[in-house]
Amino acid sequence: MAVLLKKLLQPGRSPAALGRLMGRREASLGTDPGAAVRVRFAPSPTGFLHLGGLRTALYNYIFAKKHQGSFILRLEDTDQTRLVPGAAENIEDMLEWAGVPPDESPRRGGPAGPYLQSQRLALYAQAAEALLKSGAAYPCFCSPQRLELLKKEALRNRQTPRYDNRCRSLSQAQVAQKLATDPKPAIRFRLEGEAPAFQDLVYGWNRHEVASVEGDPVILKSDGFPTYHLASVVDDHHMGISHVLRGSEWLVSTSKHLLLYQALGWQAPQFAHLPLLLNRDGSKLSKRQGDIFLEHFAATGFLPDALLDIITNCGSGFAENQMGRTLPELITQFDLSRVTCHSALLDLEKLPEFNRLHLLRLVGDETQRCQLVGQLQVLVEEAFGSQLQDREVLDPAYMERIILLRQGHICRLQDLISPAYSYLWTRPAVGRAQLGAISEKVDIIAKRVLGLLEGPGTNLTQDVLNRELKKLSDGLEGIKHSNVMKLLRVALSGQQQGPPVAEMMVSLGPKEVRERIQKVLCS
Repeated sequence: MAVLLKKLLQPGRSPAALGRLMGRREASLGTDPGAAVRVRFAPSPTGFLHLGGLRTALYNYIFAKKHQGSFILRLEDTDQTRLVPGAAENIEDMLEWAGVPPDESPRRGGPAGPYLQSQRLALYAQAAEALLKSGAAYPCFCSPQRLELLKKEALRNRQTPRYDNRCRSLSQAQVAQKLATDPKPAIRFRLEGEAPAFQDLVYGWNRHEVASVEGDPVILKSDGFPTYHLASVVDDHHMGISHVLRGSEWLVSTSKHLLLYQALGWQAPQFAHLPLLLNRDGSKLSKRQGDIFLEHFAATGFLPDALLDIITNCGSGFAENQMGRTLPELITQFDLSRVTCHSALLDLEKLPEFNRLHLLRLVGDETQRCQLVGQLQVLVEEAFGSQLQDREVLDPAYMERIILLRQGHICRLQDLISPAYSYLWTRPAVGRAQLGAISEKVDIIAKRVLGLLEGPGTNLTQDVLNRELKKLSDGLEGIKHSNVMKLLRVALSGQQQGPPVAEMMVSLGPKEVRERIQKVLCS
């Protein structure tokens, strides 16, 4: 870069000669990326993926798939001081878990790689050189201390901090002199002229007169790393990005980016700025909220489809707001022209209900149900392990019966290993005195229930059991049906509340029910 600056400072150099300096490679900077739909999700690996990032990724993904396009993951890791170990891997892992995997990414590779900005520094230097040659950029030798003083002075005067463009007016001789002692200056982009108006696909026509309110921005730092403004423009051009769907916080920077596109002679993509995803109370989602990271939801048993459903349901982009949409339905129904400017308010208290609907759908599919059985086996092993008195509870047929009986009642598969359902996996410790406090006729009730199970219909259904248990209660003088049910519930589960007794009996099966009732008689 320093060599280039010195060449540019040679007196009498013509514009044509300046153009030849860049060679044939520079001539390719204006190539048309083509008409194919290509979108990108470009987070910084300064933290793990959370719901706000997932929503941006999802809108890019469903837009691409609706138009038979490509969804690209690009990691903006140019701020090396803020990188979080493992964040880059987490972002791609969580996109795959959520069911919205990129077509091109650091892990998958692709024709427009590399997909880590730290591995694309030559492209940024090349663009910066082109801007220096055309006079659209200039070297800045201001020290961090001077820039900090400018900022403090502005704040003291209650003004917005901005660079005073001091180095913009340096003569060729002054630049040459400074390069001798500081061969790696920062490069600033010259904000001149009227910012172009642009039509955002969400916010409509926009123009931000950045030159009148901002100082010239740094586009390439002295360490050779670009700032966001240059890197995003260069990468979107070279990766052939056709549409930029990103958060509305970047709307005011778009005029600056369009000026960069103009200066580089490139065609800009179309822009669609997505309104923010906020908490229910209107506050911003924060990385400090531990419960907004995808890892948290995955670990606590929430389904990817439930998350995709709730973050689209609370926003816009669809003709109707409905719960229970699957990813293929989101792709089919999505309409970018229906995205409004209003922020989306996310109510996570509704997530269990969204998850219940999607879990119910999975249970209804035989293949998916088999997968749920396998997951439940792992959960039970992890939760109870050596406490399991009978490992037959891990039998797939038993697991499937439990899932089918509890479908619609549970919100997460993990609910089935909560204390309320521990009786399904371990036998409760129930004392005679505990049952005697409910009814003095413990033995009579127990023997009659055993007789019911030993009858011809040992594979009793819930409906049949309900009728038979009602008859049994009616045949016991001086005992209410509710007390009989209460006693049986405690005997079978050790709990005062829970599913209907008939369902408990069907869940456990005749053999296990007999063993638990006989234990009552022997105690």
